[in-house]
Amino acid sequence: MNPLKSTDWLAENIDKVKILDATWHLPNSNRNALKEYEHGHIENSIFFDLDKNSNQNVSLPHMLPTKSEWEKIVSNLGIQNNDHVIVYDNSDVLSASRCWFTFLYFGHNTNLVSVLDGGLKKWNLEKRPLTTDSTNLTQTNYTASTKKGLILDLEQIKKNIKKRDFCLVDARGEKRFKGLVDEPRKNLKKGNIQGSKNLPYLNVINSENNTFKKKNELKKVFLSHDINLNEKLAFSCGSGITACVLGLASAVMNNKLPIIYDGSWAEYGLK
Repeated sequence: MNPLKSTDWLAENIDKVKILDATWHLPNSNRNALKEYEHGHIENSIFFDLDKNSNQNVSLPHMLPTKSEWEKIVSNLGIQNNDHVIVYDNSDVLSASRCWFTFLYFGHNTNLVSVLDGGLKKWNLEKRPLTTDSTNLTQTNYTASTKKGLILDLEQIKKNIKKRDFCLVDARGEKRFKGLVDEPRKNLKKGNIQGSKNLPYLNVINSENNTFKKKNELKKVFLSHDINLNEKLAFSCGSGITACVLGLASAVMNNKLPIIYDGSWAEYGLK
């Protein structure tokens, strides 16, 4: 597996890969990801709209699309099955990880999809070039398969409360996890899923440049939050985005594909 690539690596291979800008902002952030992309992005990158490229036929946010929908989405992005896809973002919630996970779920070669470590923040800190040029897309005929074991549904989450087949790790902030503050989405209860552990996703990130912490540091972070690394882990959050940040961190540690509760608290916490 190849979950992370450095800015140096991308600069050297910028013409050999397909690059996606998967920036997504919380609705209350007053930021527009597409306009930011149009104002300046990494050369050859293509804007990936996380909202539009999720399942449009369910009420829950950011649920995975169907296989046929995903094939159409990726084909329209001009990506082929043997392309190395590099995903970055300029988002407070590190949304590139969700796009990375979606490619994994739909069977893209695990060595051919990576997140740019540090994203646009690190790229800009290093004063690397941006462009406003649009990227020409040539439609492809991308084919997908599904790795259904990578996602959990509500029934599996409910069963696990009694069975404890896996440890569910919640990526939300501590106050949301403990129910001390209201959820940002309406019609959601406060609190957490019984038996779950809390590891706020920002704890696996170096705040100065948005890079992921190194393998040994990540292990210490997980252990300090009472998470047994020998146990089977699965990840949850508010709506399935920052769960994938922890999923990527776990892949750095154990080189295994992460397991995500796709509905997350947006589903479980419905009043």
